[in-house]
Amino acid sequence: MDTQRSPKASQETPNEGHAVSPDSSRAPAHASAENKPSKSKPSLLLDLSLLRDNAAFRTVVIARTLSVFSLGMLTVAVPVQIQGLTGSPMQVGIAMALGGGGAFAGLLAGGVFADRWDRRKLILFARSVCGLGFAALAINGFSSSPSVLAIYALALWDGFFSALGVTALLAATPFLVGRENLGAAGQFNMLTVRMGGILSPALGGMVIASFGVGWNYLAAAIGALLTVAQLMRLPPMPPAKREPQHPLRALGAGIGYLFVNRLVGAVVAVGALVSLGGGVRILLPALAEDIYRVGPSAVGMMYAAAPLGATVAALTGGWLGGFARSGALLLASGAAAFVALGSLGFVSDPAFAFVALAGFGYLSSIASLLQFTLVQRHTPEHLLGRVNGLWAAQAVTGDAFGALALGGLTRVFPLTSTILIFSLVALLSSAAMAIGFRSLRFASLEKSEDSPSTADDKSERPQPQLLKREKA
Repeated sequence: MDTQRSPKASQETPNEGHAVSPDSSRAPAHASAENKPSKSKPSLLLDLSLLRDNAAFRTVVIARTLSVFSLGMLTVAVPVQIQGLTGSPMQVGIAMALGGGGAFAGLLAGGVFADRWDRRKLILFARSVCGLGFAALAINGFSSSPSVLAIYALALWDGFFSALGVTALLAATPFLVGRENLGAAGQFNMLTVRMGGILSPALGGMVIASFGVGWNYLAAAIGALLTVAQLMRLPPMPPAKREPQHPLRALGAGIGYLFVNRLVGAVVAVGALVSLGGGVRILLPALAEDIYRVGPSAVGMMYAAAPLGATVAALTGGWLGGFARSGALLLASGAAAFVALGSLGFVSDPAFAFVALAGFGYLSSIASLLQFTLVQRHTPEHLLGRVNGLWAAQAVTGDAFGALALGGLTRVFPLTSTILIFSLVALLSSAAMAIGFRSLRFASLEKSEDSPSTADDKSERPQPQLLKREKA
C-alpha cells in the first residue's frame, strides 16, 4: 500500500469529505509550488529554499533557535547554582536526573496529547508553562536564600513541559512542510539544536560570570517569552478525527504500531542502538587523564568534537534526500559510527581522538537525520505524536543506558578495552539488524514497500495545500 501520500498528492485528488477550515487564511504560508520537491540534482550543502519559501517553517526555526538557547543557558545555570549552594556533585546529579526523568515523561505524554489536541495550542501551552518555570527559577536565583528543593521541582517541571512542546512540534512538521520536504526540515532542526548546544552554554557561562545566576534564568525566561510570541504565528493544527481512547491505551497503540509497521519499528531499533554510543562522553575525562595525558582544555575540545561533527552533517546533508537506498544508508552509517568510536581503543594521540569523536558525531547525525525522515514519512497522521514521542524518548534513554553500560565495563576492563568491547558488540548488533531488517535494507524516502497506508490521512486533517487551494 502507498504510504508516501504527500500533501501534493492530496491536492491532485478530489477533496470531497475534507473538513476544510473556514479560517483558511491562517494556513501555512507556502503555496503549492513552494512545497514541491525539487527535481534538480541534490546539493551537498543544506538547501535554504524551504526556509526561504515556507513562512510557517521559518517561524518554527526562529522559535526553536530561541528555545534551544534558553534551555542551553539553563543547562549551565542549574548545575552551577546547586554546586555553589551545596558543594555536592551528587545533588547536581539529582537535579539532572529529575530533568531527564521529566523529559522522558513529557515525550511520552506529549505524543498522546499531540494526537488528541490542536498541536498549535499544545505547543503554545507547553512553551508558556515552561517559561513560567524559568521565571520561577529567576525569582529563586535572585533570592537571598535560594531553595535547592525549588530547583529540583522546577528542573522536573521544565524537563516535562519542554519535552511536551518538542513532541508536538515534531508531530506538526509534516503538516507544515509536506512529507516530501522532511529531509531538509530535519537538517534545519538538527542544525539549530547542535549550534545552540555549542553556543548557548558558553553564553550562559558568560552571563553567570558577569552578572550572576539569577540574570541567566531571567534571560532564559525572556527567551521563552519571545519563543511563544513567535509561535503564535503558526496556523491551527486540529487533530485527526478519531474515537477517543484512554491515554494509556492510546500510548499502547503507538507502541503497537512499531511492531505492526516493521519499517518504522526497525528505524526506531537502529536509532536506539546508535544512541547508546553517546554514553562515551562519561569516559572522556578518564581517557584524557590516563591515556592521552592532557589537561582540562583538551577535555573540553573532546567534548566539542561530536557536536562539531554533527553540525557538519547538518550543513552538508543536502545529498541525503536524493539517496535511493536511505534505509541501507541508515544501517551503514550506524555501523560506521561504532567503527569510529572503536578506533578510540587503539590510539593514545588526543588529536586522533578528536577526529574519531568528530567522525562519530558526523556519522551518528547522518543516521539521526535519516531516522527522522523515515519515521515522519512512514507514520500515519493520527499516530505521528505518539511515534515521535517514542522515537525521541529512545534517543534520551539510549544515551543514558550507553553511559551505564560503559561505566559498568570499566569496573572489569581497562578503558581502551572497554571502548573496544562496547563498540564491537554494537557493531555485531548492527550487522544482525542489517540481516534481520529486510524492510529497512530496501527502504527509500520515495516509496514504501512495507508499511500501513498513510494515504487516508488526507481525509482526516486539512492539508496545507488543500487550504491554500480552497482559499484561491
